[in-house]
Amino acid sequence: MICISLQNKTYGQILEVLADPSVEMAEIRLDRCPLTDEEISELFSQSDTPLVATCRIAESGSEQEAERRLYLAVEAGARFADLEIEAPAPVSKRFQQLCRRHGTEIIRSYHNFEETPDEGVLQMALARCFRYGADIAKVVTTCKDQEDADRIEALYTIVLEGVDSLQGRLVAFGMGEAGRQTRLECLRRGAPFTYAALNEAEAAAPGQWPADEMRRALYGEREPYRAEGRTMPASKSFAQRAIIAAALAEGTSHLDGYSPCGDSESALRVAEALGAKVERDGARLTIAGIGARPGQLHLERLDTGESGLLTRLMIPVLAAVGDGVFSVDGHGTLPQRPLSGAADIMAAFGVLLASETPHELKEVFIPASVRGHLIPGTADVSGRGGSQLISGLLTALPLCDKDSVLHVSNPKSIPYMYITLDVLRHFGVQTRSEMEGDAELLESEDWSACTGINFKIRGRQRFRSADFAIEGDWSAAANFLVAGAVFGSAELRGLDTKSLQADLTIIDILVEAGAVVSQLDEGSVCVRKAPLEAFRQDLSNAPDLFPIVAVLAAFCAGESRISGVGRLVGKESNRAEAILAMLCQMGVDAGIEGDELVIFGESLAARLLNGRLLDGGEYTSRHDHRMVMALKVASLGAKSPIVIDDEACVGKSFPGFRL
Repeated sequence: MICISLQNKTYGQILEVLADPSVEMAEIRLDRCPLTDEEISELFSQSDTPLVATCRIAESGSEQEAERRLYLAVEAGARFADLEIEAPAPVSKRFQQLCRRHGTEIIRSYHNFEETPDEGVLQMALARCFRYGADIAKVVTTCKDQEDADRIEALYTIVLEGVDSLQGRLVAFGMGEAGRQTRLECLRRGAPFTYAALNEAEAAAPGQWPADEMRRALYGEREPYRAEGRTMPASKSFAQRAIIAAALAEGTSHLDGYSPCGDSESALRVAEALGAKVERDGARLTIAGIGARPGQLHLERLDTGESGLLTRLMIPVLAAVGDGVFSVDGHGTLPQRPLSGAADIMAAFGVLLASETPHELKEVFIPASVRGHLIPGTADVSGRGGSQLISGLLTALPLCDKDSVLHVSNPKSIPYMYITLDVLRHFGVQTRSEMEGDAELLESEDWSACTGINFKIRGRQRFRSADFAIEGDWSAAANFLVAGAVFGSAELRGLDTKSLQADLTIIDILVEAGAVVSQLDEGSVCVRKAPLEAFRQDLSNAPDLFPIVAVLAAFCAGESRISGVGRLVGKESNRAEAILAMLCQMGVDAGIEGDELVIFGESLAARLLNGRLLDGGEYTSRHDHRMVMALKVASLGAKSPIVIDDEACVGKSFPGFRL
């Protein structure tokens, strides 16, 4: 990242600079820019460009004035605030408290305008920066010769007590002509950003590069990624559930916002197989339902395409509305994916589920035979195998002639269960739920603390027709958002930031990693490139994010840990194995430790300058649509083209996907 230092600029001139899309980041010298208090507040509250607020005590006239102007910037939302380590202890303490309260990253800086001192003095200065609360330490000295430059660069190699790693946490370079190259070299060694001048005439210190020259040296001919005004396709999680609910309903339903993909088209074919009538008019579906009743249908065999969700939804539903004997079939990767725990769960409600063909594993595989009517009652089932069969039971049990209580222990992919309840509610079906764990669990959506869920399901309910708007897909959006966060920017439309979709958590991940995320207007989300750092995330409830989040981690400085690996085995591929193989082939240092995927990442700048962009070549998608999209995003940071053996499988969720 290149941070342009802005000095002697009016408010209007600063806005003009920030409007340039090539400006990645800017330092606002509050001690040198003639800004009113109102202008400072507006600037730091409204800019989507990552801004550093700097106000040197020596140049602002007094400690009080420097502190006051920094406070205005931090309270308005400055991403970074820079305070020199010479600041008095009371000022330093108040500054740290303020920044922590507002989520502003603290830069503590040491400057020596006379010389580059010896190693001991430099290391003491660096240690003081962190001792005084630095998230990022900035060490800047005057270099008179190459030995001085070597000494300042050597700071990146030291081990500092109490600091896990300096990767992404140190900006150290030299002023003067002898230190000029260190301003670029610091990025190669892992600095989150370096400083440049707007142009040669406006250098803030001797040896500072003009921004255009710095960009050419860093990026060469590479153009930043831009995705502007892209509208996301319909969420297939919502679409499939709504299609089946409309097919089961009495009367005619209208579903708006539909966009076709393999799994949703399979849901429409299933709806027609049930006897529903489907009409299309652009993005609107009109579905005349069957008014489902227990035992109403005689359907010997049902094809659910390649959709694991559709398969697990329809097994309980047909066991409720069918005659008690049928088979479920599918194609593509579906027959190779086990229906983990499905036989035990269905047996708890009187239904026998078995593979039609012998299999060496004890799990059930498609094609499968289903015997028995769904019997309502009370059952305790494990959620370790995921949410999809639970969603099927939540859809089917309300149709039965008695009430049921379903207790799910160790639930996984919890948000998807609540998507099911939300869709059912729109179609007139009510179910009560009680989550075990934190009392504010549901409101805060801290799903990881949930140990169990009780669903109380009233029987003898009937689905009613409804008009339903299908949300945009956060699973698809995650790929564009990561591409924007690492390589440039992305502005996406058609998304609900209050959605129940599990993959909305990509926003939390990007914010934790350091990307700039904002909501331009209702349904529109923007992300911009910023210094990215390692993160920790549990994706047990959002396993579809694993491939693209792994790519993100490869470009975040430091060690990222993503837990929930155990949720990846039954996907379109063994995604844990597929993701690790992809990363290793790309030259990324990664491994699996227990239930965690561990990735050692580097910033895009460090990869560019060290010649460690991702390795291109021939890659396998393992016929997994999520892997295709992740590989496409990774190709933006590859040395050579990435060639994927099967790109067509992306049609399962996002036909025509392109960055």
